[in-house]
Amino acid sequence: MLQTVHETSSDGVRTDRETDSREPHPLSLFEFWPGSIFYTPIVLYWIAMGLRYGDFSIPSAANPLIETGGLCGESKSGILDLAGPVARGWIAPYVTIMLRRNRKEGNAERLLAKIDARGLSFPLVVKPDIGCNGTGVKLVERREQLGAVLDSFPLGVRVLAQALARGPVEAGLFYMRDPGDPHGRITSITYKEAPVLHGDGQTSIRDLIARDSRTNLLPDIYLPRLRERLDTVPAPGEAVQLVFTGNHCKGSIFRNGCKDATEALTRRLDEIIGDVSEFHFGRIDVKADSVEALRAGEGFEIIELNGVGSEATHIWDSRTTLWEAYRAQFYHYRQAFRIGALNRARGWKTCGAYTMLRYWRKQRRLLALYPLND
Repeated sequence: MLQTVHETSSDGVRTDRETDSREPHPLSLFEFWPGSIFYTPIVLYWIAMGLRYGDFSIPSAANPLIETGGLCGESKSGILDLAGPVARGWIAPYVTIMLRRNRKEGNAERLLAKIDARGLSFPLVVKPDIGCNGTGVKLVERREQLGAVLDSFPLGVRVLAQALARGPVEAGLFYMRDPGDPHGRITSITYKEAPVLHGDGQTSIRDLIARDSRTNLLPDIYLPRLRERLDTVPAPGEAVQLVFTGNHCKGSIFRNGCKDATEALTRRLDEIIGDVSEFHFGRIDVKADSVEALRAGEGFEIIELNGVGSEATHIWDSRTTLWEAYRAQFYHYRQAFRIGALNRARGWKTCGAYTMLRYWRKQRRLLALYPLND
């Protein structure tokens, strides 16, 4: 059965198309391709744009106060620290601490002192200050758990403890704004859903995962995170959330919400991001009270600000075609180069290809040391 679907593309063009109203396949064709395959055309496109602009690191100038523009190796707290008083009012409060080498036993006490001074309460989210794709993100329910969580991180790294945003709707809002222009545009909205299975009083979590049409295709993602509970049998109707972190590659389900890029939400982001020093291009991850509240530009809390290394993540909706995904990727990276070039013309420097490589290697090394995310 065919039905007409109204969509807004990543470049803001509204289109109507007919689509099969039956339930789509749980995974798209390319959703879990190896990165070396999916990203090869994007790397080639980046090289082409670098040759065109005479500098492969032009996008680093799109957000010139962030390391590499936020492409890789940037500090999460460093980006949030760029917020002025208006923007800070929309950001979930946080504190950071450097895990001291050779003084492991004192890290929890030091972080708890900062948490108490900031007026934060548990549960909290603890995550590495330099991270990617949700790696190492941990939900800490009680004070007594904090020491064990910190012990799972390598020493000598900075971690961030943030208030748990309570909104039931998690979304990624991709926003870009030309330098000097008070008005920007939302080019992507993604809704993130943690997969939830429900017990029947007879089936173990392991078998529930095996029976579900989506999770049974991704056992390597879900089973390791639940290894201590796999043989547990949930009660009838009991909800079992399989993952906490709202990242696609960590098991969350992404839905295209581009149609919800309203004028009210855009103007709200103009107000907020206009109070973040020299932030012109990236994704704002939020939790909202409801989709309706988000559309109205109200009732949401910012979790993270991500720079040029972030994606328009609506491409990971299982209904997205490969061509639609690449079109969105090429469009956004083209804009990153364009905005970076505008800032270069204003006198901002690019970081250089060598610095990008150095930060990428640092991030890659750290990611291998972080604990498994929740």
